[in-house]
Amino acid sequence: MNVSMQGVLLSLVASLLFALMPSYFRALAPLDGVQVFAQRVFWSVPAVLLLVLLMRQWHTLASAFLRLRREPLLLAALPLASLLIGVQWGLFVWAPLSGHLLDVTLGYFLLPLTMVLVGRLFYGERLRPLQWLAVVCALLGVLHEFWLTGAFSWVTLAVAVGYPPYYMLRRWMRLEALNGFLLEVLLMVPLAVWLVRDSGVLTLFAEAPRFYWMLPGLGLFSALAFGTLMAASRRLPLGLFGILSYVEPALLFAVSVGLLGEPFESTQLWTYVPIWLALGLIVWDGLHLLRKQQRRVSG
Repeated sequence: MNVSMQGVLLSLVASLLFALMPSYFRALAPLDGVQVFAQRVFWSVPAVLLLVLLMRQWHTLASAFLRLRREPLLLAALPLASLLIGVQWGLFVWAPLSGHLLDVTLGYFLLPLTMVLVGRLFYGERLRPLQWLAVVCALLGVLHEFWLTGAFSWVTLAVAVGYPPYYMLRRWMRLEALNGFLLEVLLMVPLAVWLVRDSGVLTLFAEAPRFYWMLPGLGLFSALAFGTLMAASRRLPLGLFGILSYVEPALLFAVSVGLLGEPFESTQLWTYVPIWLALGLIVWDGLHLLRKQQRRVSG
């Protein structure tokens, strides 16, 4: 399997894991969004360390620390990357617990469009015809959502505009996915400690024994999802990586309506049908590209 197809599969797995997270967050009640965020930070550290151990990447982790010592610009960029992804973590945890999951979902619908724009402006990437058609279809769905709601949420803007600088920064940093993720989370730990200083969260373990496995599970869930996402971003052109991001909000929609019971009106079909059509075009284009590559190999 070539690098691009590996990236496609990793992106799809990451989208599925992220789409299931809001249900997991709700299952952690009575923890609120702030406490879930803090616990996610705490438990992600040992989870990522476990993945590094299982994948035998200690040497790359050591190399990352050496680079931090030798490259002042990398050392300066790491806190910025941690801040950018920390904001997105906070929004993603807070949204399903406060009734703003649809705002976040719309941000993810917009994100591939902003990623395509970044790919064109900063990396000179070009898209194939079916990919451009997919972008147009998705844009029609997003424009209908704007017309339907008559508003532009700050949550939506934070997602759509906040992620591209982070991905660009991570690409420039050239850190391996899991190791870069670990370094970013380690920088969030002091904030997480401050957030739980007076929360009394430790009493929950006695009152609800399920937290003994659910909180470590939260860390493992996050590590797997983010690790596969960053691995995909390193294997794909930025424009294609951005278009594949449409899979996540489509799955989030299914989770919101099917698992979380959020209301869905028939008028919203004019938003989602063009986006689902865009996904179909991306899948068709990817299968066509794979067949061409296989013919070259067999020929």
